Amino acid sequence: MELILRDTIAEFSNTGVISRQLLNPDNSSSTRVTMTEVHLASGACQPRHTHETSEQIWYATKGSGTLLLADDREQPFHAGDVVRFAEGDVHGLRNDGEAEFVYISVTTPPIHFGYAYRNRSEKR
Repeated sequence: MELILRDTIAEFSNTGVISRQLLNPDNSSSTRVTMTEVHLASGACQPRHTHETSEQIWYATKGSGTLLLADDREQPFHAGDVVRFAEGDVHGLRNDGEAEFVYISVTTPPIHFGYAYRNRSEKR
């Protein structure tokens, strides 16, 4: 069993985006999954990108936004929605709502997302 206490969870951030690393290679011995809680301020964006060897599932828990997909396609994404991206799928997110947007992301196999963020706050 592993228990990850809330005050030990690292946070990565870019302008308008905070990614709480709930379960990742730094705080878990899991070799199967990464779990993050992502907060986007109103107007914030995670640009389109891919993960070539991992699939990702997002569960929106708060707010509304727009999924940014391949070929410049867009899809509304609201609290309560779930989306799955296969390996190599283009995906991103723009919070075009008035309030904060929050989603939980599960990635398998795990990815260490530190590379994608400028700022890192260790809480150990």
